[in-house]
Amino acid sequence: MKKITYLLLLTLFMSACGSKKTIPRKNRAITSSEVKKPSSSKQIDNIINEAMRYKGTRYKYGGTTKSGMDCSGLVYVSFKENNIDMPRVSRDMATRGTKVSVKKAKEGDLLFFQTNKNRRVINHVGIVTAVQGDDIKFIHSSTSRGVIVSSLKEKYWNGAFVEIRRII
Repeated sequence: MKKITYLLLLTLFMSACGSKKTIPRKNRAITSSEVKKPSSSKQIDNIINEAMRYKGTRYKYGGTTKSGMDCSGLVYVSFKENNIDMPRVSRDMATRGTKVSVKKAKEGDLLFFQTNKNRRVINHVGIVTAVQGDDIKFIHSSTSRGVIVSSLKEKYWNGAFVEIRRII
């Protein structure tokens, strides 16, 4: 009988050591201030950095990869990688965002051009990478040189320039 009592007590102590007390936790909702969203300037930097990854990529009509990229493809991919949906062609992109003056241009804005004066439609787009005084630098995909950074002061681009639009 002593053995049974001893085994019973031993079993009781062993199970007491191995038991786990569950403490209920209150479910807590996450408030919007706790969710970290990229600031617009961080998002703009990310878009420009994404576009710069393609610098030197050859031009390819309809292209959206490192093997070939067109102007609207560069904008489309750079914004898409940052969770911003854009149309695929430059003339449709020109309907998005808010028109801004050249004096108010900032990084991340889109520059639109008409390079074919006979057609009178927007057919080229670039992303502003820097505003240095009265000079605006932008990255785009040129049919002759691929993805490059150009200046709005260049005669060709200045003559083809139509407008600037702000998406972010």
